This record gives sequence, C-alpha cells and structure tokens, in this order.
Amino acid sequence: MGLGNPGPEYEQTRHNVGQMVADELAARGSGSLSVNKRTHTRTATVRVAGEAVVVGVPMSYMNVSGGPTSSLAKYHSVAPEDVIVVHDDLDIPFGAVKIKRGGGSGGHNGLKDITKALGTPDYVRVRVGIGRPPGRMDAAAFVLKPFSAAERKELPFLVDDAADAVEAVLADGLEAAQLRFHSKG
Repeated sequence: MGLGNPGPEYEQTRHNVGQMVADELAARGSGSLSVNKRTHTRTATVRVAGEAVVVGVPMSYMNVSGGPTSSLAKYHSVAPEDVIVVHDDLDIPFGAVKIKRGGGSGGHNGLKDITKALGTPDYVRVRVGIGRPPGRMDAAAFVLKPFSAAERKELPFLVDDAADAVEAVLADGLEAAQLRFHSKG
C-alpha cells in the first residue's frame, strides 16, 4: 500500500512518495492502478518473485488511510502482518530507504490510522526518507510541499530504490531486504 493524498494538487508532494512507489511497482508489472470501489482504493495485481501481489493506493486522504488499507487486505485475504506500507519519513535523510516491521507511528497520522484499522502495528513499513523541514518550517506544511528542484532530479532514483525494497521484502524476506537497504546509508 503506497500512501499519499488524492488529487492533482498533491501528486508531486513529499507526502505522496508512497503513491509514486506504488505506481512504479504497477508499471514494473506492466500494469496500472485502477479503481476498486469496494475497497476505496486504486489497485493493480502484478507478479513479484513469481507470486501475484496486489499493489494499492488509498483513495482517501493520508490521515484516513486505515479503512482502505484494511478493506483491501480483507478483500484479498491478506493478514495484517503480510501488509507492506510504503510511506514518507521525516526522520530519514532524503534519498535513503529503510525497512522495518512494527513500531510506533513516529507522528505519522497515516500510520496511526492504519495501525488502528488493522488492529496491530505489526505490518512491514518501507520508509522513504524525505528529510527534515528547513529552519522552523512546520512538518505538516513541509510534507505537503513539492520536492525541491535538486530533489526532483534525484526522486526517480529514490522511487526506484523504494520499489526495489518492496520487491526485496517479497522475494528475499524482511531481514535480507533490511541488510541490503540499511547498508546503503
């Protein structure tokens, strides 16, 4: 599940990097995300490591991602611990990707809502580093701003790395994926 906000005004913002990764995963599988009204998501089924994988994006705002995430997991009989959520992370430098299972929300309201809806924090998170806001800028304002010109040049590489991380979790398991991506930086 790639997190973000709906609508063209949010497409290129830091908060939508999870959706960018979901779009990349769908494209790698020669698919594109289409509306699933039952789950209030956009989804594509693709093959990763020889297995069918459902890639999804909530059609709701970030802070209420839990309902669509839970609905999609239930619709496809996916246990909460098998859900992978891709999201922006202020506490990771721009360009880095980290992977973990469980933990707190770190103030990320989308993760808070998903944890509540799934009934557990024990899902996998692919954390895409967007860095900290400059100066005294409010974090909520920062995540809703577009990437800087310099960041936009590097963004395709970051999205590729995060999509690679999802594929690595699915193909090689969590620990092997963590070793690979955490050693990068």
